[in-house]
Amino acid sequence: MSGIVNTAQAEAWNGYEGEHWASHDDRYDAVNGGFNEFVLEAAGITESDRVLDLGCGNGQLTRQAARRAHRGRVVGVDLSGPMLATARARAKAESHLTFVQADAQVHPFEPAGFDVALSRFGVMFFADPVAAFANVHRALAPGGRLAFLCMTALDGTDLGRVFAAMEPYLPRPTGADGTGPTSFADPARSREVLSAAGFTGITCTRVEADQVWGRDVEDAAGFMADWGPVRYHLGLVEPETAAHARAALTEALRPFAQADAVRLRGTAWLVTALKHGGEPVVPT
Repeated sequence: MSGIVNTAQAEAWNGYEGEHWASHDDRYDAVNGGFNEFVLEAAGITESDRVLDLGCGNGQLTRQAARRAHRGRVVGVDLSGPMLATARARAKAESHLTFVQADAQVHPFEPAGFDVALSRFGVMFFADPVAAFANVHRALAPGGRLAFLCMTALDGTDLGRVFAAMEPYLPRPTGADGTGPTSFADPARSREVLSAAGFTGITCTRVEADQVWGRDVEDAAGFMADWGPVRYHLGLVEPETAAHARAALTEALRPFAQADAVRLRGTAWLVTALKHGGEPVVPT
């Protein structure tokens, strides 16, 4: 593995967090996979493109990008050894697709070695976002495209409503809006960071997709309670308080139960940008 500067995230994603995502890749893809088409279309991938997937995780988006760039080259980068093991196992048939365990903030990518960089919720945790995106900027060829998804603020969303039900017993597991997973919730910050990293033609478009959290309320509540941020905060309180929080979580999910699954309407920012020399990509 190349140098790591984001040590806290490396520890998390090579510990429980990464192991849970790796062993439940189908479930996390059911949560986030509905957003894939937005970022793939915005990236404008052609059959011969060289594509870099940042924070690729278990590799679902990477594999889909590889099918579009079937005459090109696709590289998925992530800090998590467990998730990359799952990604490699799922991509055995894709000979032009490789996965690298590395910190995208400092990894020595080939200069101008990629035409497209994309990410599905994998860019919110950089220790130094400007340095990270500057490194990605160097990795892109002139006219190269960047397209990524990041979380919106949670207030007013379905997931925010579920988290709010637990707040009498636990802090919000994702932290305050604008921090942690929602660090790019404000489009003004995305524009500021990307501009400082050298990108131009920056657009931010709010998109929505269904997120499947489980087959029924009890299944969804159990899965969400085992999700790293929620599990961590449950472990900080007394067992009785944790039981109350779990009960509140279960009740908060009931309005989202449908005949075949528990679905929350997810929201995200679709962010696109260019390395100088190309035309702005207009999301469809």
